[in-house]
Amino acid sequence: MLTRPTSRLEAIIGLDVERITGDLRDPSSLARALEGVQLVFHVAADYRLWASDPREIYRTNVDGTRNLLAAARQSGVERFVYTSTVGTIAAPGLLSTLPNEETVAGLHQMIGHYKRSKFLAEKEAMQAAREGLPVVIVNPTTPVGPGDWKPTPTGRMIVDFLNGRTPGYVDSGLNIVAVDDVAEGHWLAAERGRIGERYLLGGDNLTLQEIFGILACVSGRPAPTRKIPHTLAFAAGCAEALISKIAAREPRIPLEGVRMARHKMFVDCSKAIRELGFSPGPANAALERAAQWYSDHRYVQFPITA
Repeated sequence: MLTRPTSRLEAIIGLDVERITGDLRDPSSLARALEGVQLVFHVAADYRLWASDPREIYRTNVDGTRNLLAAARQSGVERFVYTSTVGTIAAPGLLSTLPNEETVAGLHQMIGHYKRSKFLAEKEAMQAAREGLPVVIVNPTTPVGPGDWKPTPTGRMIVDFLNGRTPGYVDSGLNIVAVDDVAEGHWLAAERGRIGERYLLGGDNLTLQEIFGILACVSGRPAPTRKIPHTLAFAAGCAEALISKIAAREPRIPLEGVRMARHKMFVDCSKAIRELGFSPGPANAALERAAQWYSDHRYVQFPITA
């Protein structure tokens, strides 16, 4: 397992893995890390919806992926599983049918630096596959569950709800899947995935109102009842962006997140079920496990009692 010198290691404490210190932006460290390796899972990414210097996101997600692909080609790995994102498929402005792995989106449809960087990185992986590297691409949707130490932007949404900081909801939606199901999907892709193919690893399509309703049931917190217009959410995001710039801090309402929320990230995940044998569990159970984990690890002001 490759870790940076500055990496937080809470999530891997106790795991029987060999740790190698390196960085996706340091090609020499990648060459050392891949010595004798036959299977690579490239799951690392800079997953931020805001950065004071957006170039950092591209250096990790695009340049880092290119560096790792080159190192894998040089070392002769037998299989390379690249973790992309649902965002490269479920783009705004598509037809009314649910997007799937055959959906073709363009860079201009990617909202924000994170999605643009992942789109470009996925193109690097596809090109490597065309050139003969045995690459399989997986596109997780919205994973939730234990171990989200940072937490991710999705985790923050859950934590904010549990702490009573969700005054309303916008008309948006996500495909929710358990993080442990996504992990299993990676193994299935390594074993059964076709080289050069993409596989959506997802579960249930849920509106934000439905997600908050499930969280309300499992936590006892009241679900928000006020529907917030996108125009009002956008105005709040703009105001927060200005305040955060003056205060030199990360915004609590990332403007890119508000822009993303203008469309539902619903997708058709049947290809992974059909070709890989992927079998995701129900989203409500995944949300319940996530809420309990955040509570148990003191992200929540008033703990949830199981």
